[in-house]
Amino acid sequence: MGAVGFNHFNLRAPGALLDELKTFYIEILGLAEGPRPSLGTPGHWLYVGKQCVLHLSRTRPGEIRHTHIPTTFDHIAFTCIDLLEMKARLERNNIQFRTGQVPSLGITQIFIQDPAGNGIELSFASEQA
Repeated sequence: MGAVGFNHFNLRAPGALLDELKTFYIEILGLAEGPRPSLGTPGHWLYVGKQCVLHLSRTRPGEIRHTHIPTTFDHIAFTCIDLLEMKARLERNNIQFRTGQVPSLGITQIFIQDPAGNGIELSFASEQA
């Protein structure tokens, strides 16, 4: 049997950046920190409702995370509500964004980057736009 659903994505970063990422995903995107088993390394699990969607893991001592290497990763997307409030929140926090539309799907999109430069799409049903 193959994949049957999305589980989570994981971001690894040194301490200070890990703290920035946690703050960003909680305060800007509205994720909530929730239960995380003891894994022997510092980190956080962030949830949307009851689903854990983001693991934040601290890099190991001496671990180097290369950021100058081209990859195929472009962005992660979240289904959101309240487009106007999200735009206002981004502006209040000086987060640059661009918008897009997919009329055939009836969605409005906002594209941003997290503090580590990872791409994020925020997707809003057009009737909420």
